[in-house]
Amino acid sequence: MTAPAHTRSSADLIRAEEPVLAHNYHPLPVVVARAEGTWVEDVEGNRYLDMLAGYSALNFGHRHPGLIEAAHRQLDLLTLTSRAFHNDKLAEFAERLAALTGLDMVLPMNTGAEAVESAVKVARKWAYDVKGVPDGQATIVVAADNFHGRTTTIVSFSTDETARSGFGPFTPGFRVVPYNDLAALEEAVDDTTAAVLIEPIQGEAGVVIPDDGYLAGVRELTSRKGCLFIADEIQSGLGRTGRTLAVEHESVVPDMLLLGKALGGGIVPVSAVVAKREVLAVLRPGEHGSTFGGNPLAAAVGTAVVELLETGEFQHRAADLGVGLRDGLTELVGKGVVGFRARGLWAGVDIDPAVGTGREISERLMREGVLVKDTHGSTIRLAPPLTITAEELTGALAALEKVLK
Repeated sequence: MTAPAHTRSSADLIRAEEPVLAHNYHPLPVVVARAEGTWVEDVEGNRYLDMLAGYSALNFGHRHPGLIEAAHRQLDLLTLTSRAFHNDKLAEFAERLAALTGLDMVLPMNTGAEAVESAVKVARKWAYDVKGVPDGQATIVVAADNFHGRTTTIVSFSTDETARSGFGPFTPGFRVVPYNDLAALEEAVDDTTAAVLIEPIQGEAGVVIPDDGYLAGVRELTSRKGCLFIADEIQSGLGRTGRTLAVEHESVVPDMLLLGKALGGGIVPVSAVVAKREVLAVLRPGEHGSTFGGNPLAAAVGTAVVELLETGEFQHRAADLGVGLRDGLTELVGKGVVGFRARGLWAGVDIDPAVGTGREISERLMREGVLVKDTHGSTIRLAPPLTITAEELTGALAALEKVLK
């Protein structure tokens, strides 16, 4: 990459944001101006290995040539019609995404939060129309320490006070149980339960992986008790864990699957609810929609993403390189790392507080040319593009070892 020409320095640009941007983020002090593959450059031309990949939105790396080509091609033809009209890209996108996930129908949206909100609406409608729950009494069971988005309904069932405090009154109709606790889930589900909504792996909580058998247990329980199983795979899906979907590690098929982030290839926001036919069939014209949902540009990019995943290459890369990631992190336990959780190319790494906070370790890594993100005080998340090489991964782990000293 050639360093871009800029008249304003990183420090100038960061200062310029302060008075004009809402302070809802606390980013690392790096100003990215250009990127390719697993690497980004700041405005001064300094290079950094991206070990966060846009919280899995960049599973295929920055500016993947196949995805960029699909976007360029569509930009020359048609970008938006709204759903008032059909477009020539949406059918193929839905067909191939349904086939990839083993489900039947697709409800295209834009952001992950929109997919979650859509699933909440569909589950409630299903409960009233199909299950026979009395109107206004449907409940949805969720897990503590979840992260499903930032809208007012979604933060209503968050247990993170930073996400909730000051944003009430909250939307009723949700029951929170401990994650990875089938007994608590069994007790919470009753005749009013429309669905159980969980992340197969909790990302924002620090890449928390449930016990073997938990997801299969959720599937068995929801089937037995006559409610829906909604799997939020917005971060865990589309190759990240070494499978197309994280639920595949237990051969589980949910009733509704929520996808986003990587589905847009890091180019446009694309999300989707993918579900069994009898579930999405409860929606009728006028009951739900999105001006940009299913737009032809998004559908073209989304189809190109599905095409990449159909080969299995990226799933295999995540699985194979994930072994090296786990081995490297194992070597650091007791050397500044107190523990970690990893599946595929995704890890939550708990830092010894005596060595530094997660934020401090992230800043030290930035100075070594590696970008990660902290969460919950002492944990950092590693989620590199699935295009990362073994050598790049080894370099990132060496940088982590260095800053821990």
